Amino acid sequence: MIRILFLISILFISFATSAQDYKTKENANKKAIKYFLKGRELSRANKIEDALKEFEKALKEEPTFIDAQLEWAGLKYYLKDEKATEQALEKVVALDPYYNAKILYTLGLIEQRNGKCDEAKVHLNQYLKAPKTQEVIEKKVKKLIADCDFQLDAEKNTIPFNPIRMGEQINTINREYFPSISADGETFFFTRVEKGQEDIFYANKKGEEWTEARPIPGVNTQENEANQSISADGKTIVFTACNRRNTGYGSCDLYISEFKNGEWQPARNMGRAINSGAWESQPSISADGRTLYFTSKRKDNLGKADIYISHRNDKGAWSVAQPIKGDINTPFEDQTPFIHPDGQTLYFKSKGHPGFGGFDIFYSKLQEDGTWGTPKNLGAPINSKYDEGSLVVSLDGKTAYFDSDRSITKEGAGKINPTLHDIYYFELDESIRPLPVTYVKARVIDAETKQALTAKVDFTNLSTQKTHAQSITDENGEFLVCLPVGKNYGLNVSKKDYLFHSENFALEEGDANSEPYVLIIELNQIPPAIAATPTTVKPNTTTAPIESKPIILKNIFFESGSAQLKETSDGELMKLYQLLKDTPKMKIQINGHTDNVGSENDNLTLSTNRAKAVYDYLIQKGISPSRLKYKGYGETQPITTNDTKEGKQLNRRTEFKVLDF
Repeated sequence: MIRILFLISILFISFATSAQDYKTKENANKKAIKYFLKGRELSRANKIEDALKEFEKALKEEPTFIDAQLEWAGLKYYLKDEKATEQALEKVVALDPYYNAKILYTLGLIEQRNGKCDEAKVHLNQYLKAPKTQEVIEKKVKKLIADCDFQLDAEKNTIPFNPIRMGEQINTINREYFPSISADGETFFFTRVEKGQEDIFYANKKGEEWTEARPIPGVNTQENEANQSISADGKTIVFTACNRRNTGYGSCDLYISEFKNGEWQPARNMGRAINSGAWESQPSISADGRTLYFTSKRKDNLGKADIYISHRNDKGAWSVAQPIKGDINTPFEDQTPFIHPDGQTLYFKSKGHPGFGGFDIFYSKLQEDGTWGTPKNLGAPINSKYDEGSLVVSLDGKTAYFDSDRSITKEGAGKINPTLHDIYYFELDESIRPLPVTYVKARVIDAETKQALTAKVDFTNLSTQKTHAQSITDENGEFLVCLPVGKNYGLNVSKKDYLFHSENFALEEGDANSEPYVLIIELNQIPPAIAATPTTVKPNTTTAPIESKPIILKNIFFESGSAQLKETSDGELMKLYQLLKDTPKMKIQINGHTDNVGSENDNLTLSTNRAKAVYDYLIQKGISPSRLKYKGYGETQPITTNDTKEGKQLNRRTEFKVLDF
């Protein structure tokens, strides 16, 4: 049996005993008290409509019977009739605003939820001035005032929001939620509930449509799997599993699985560094796979649910998870983190930051000191007075995906349908987009045999010379790495007993329209006679003279019209030095080339001096001059046209080749 009076006591706490210009249960007339007591008795019996009638009779007898008015308001609040509750509480406040201070909080809460922030602020501020307040309620009141201040300002600045329900390949009569998408936009993942069973599903892009979603084999079991996050290359999945007797630590834990040799490997618990005896869920793995964000409900949290972060080292071990630094977590609930592939924009939902009430979606930017900046509300109408769910954003920052159990159409907006929970998408307004990001998707092969190679992949931020991302190609020789636009990057692909390969990605002045890079990278094997591992000899190898094809050093840069090396060349120069150090029998010639701007003689001199600058660098590092030569070719060996800016840039190059001398 529902105890309605208990609900009312939670809403309004204890009553004052002194009477002013109104009646109470202590001094109302006998007939009114009779109706009042009968109403409370019916409330206890869960006969709500009958109880309401008795309280109405009491109010007819004594129009200022404040206790009856409060009981009637409590029942209306229980019935979710907020309009009637608001009107009743306004009558109570008119009689005595401090008869029970919590009335002011409840009234302000209702007014705030219904967009009456000016009125709500009056009553909430009245509560703060009450003779006696409760610390817990005071925190909620201050939060509501902050929400109102935000809402009054947000009403002036709405942003476009036109959500579209995803097709029947994704949404069904079942519940679908927690979307995620691979960086290349080719695979879509989500959680679906069928017959009470939670499983992770995926669909592939086919033209402009999605294939019919299927459960992920190898990851799903007879138990529940849900709330997944996919790495940028689509080959690592982190997900939530609950109540696993043999492998679990808490009520819900995070598990991880990799896609290898054409199938998903058996999932494993991520361990004590990530999971605790509490509830862990809602993971989001960074584009480089080295940082994990998730939600945990630990006892020592700032709020009921906080966002945590863990980092993976070069050996694959995860650090002990810590609450995220900055102003993300609040004394309320903070959940569903999503780190965009730009590595600098975090989306999450929270009840603790100023918003429209309930869960709103926010974003925060990573600061230079490693903390996260003040969260910003995504605004209306993306956020509303209802609870908003998780949100993920595509690589280009233009499309957002989210799930909802409400009708999103204009005709039925906000109506909850408990039998449906679908996934939607919409175009994200430019004001709340992350940094634009592109990606490099490549396959590394042997230049001669065309067989896939397992190679090391290093991306460097050329301006800082710091590592942006590191990876190892999979069994197919493939890798995918995301590159935020606005910086220049150098790529080095290396493998023992092979000459390295470099690429340059000049994105400093790029934009959101930067096309992805899809590459086939061929590595040339070092001649066996001079390789670090001399036994590595290909079948049918001849004993021809040692002389490789020229290898272009795409990340060596000079001052304009000069042979002065730029600091951004340091990384590439060190790679070349390391290659020579690791292969002590190797001898190389460094070649310099120019475009056709200027005279032939000037270009020949410039190219020679630039080649010598690399030569001098290597000697200074300790490489013997007997192993090095240099030569300038000026403009005589272009590799493409000099009729375009891009062509000239390609023709201005430094390269090396392995040879006998």
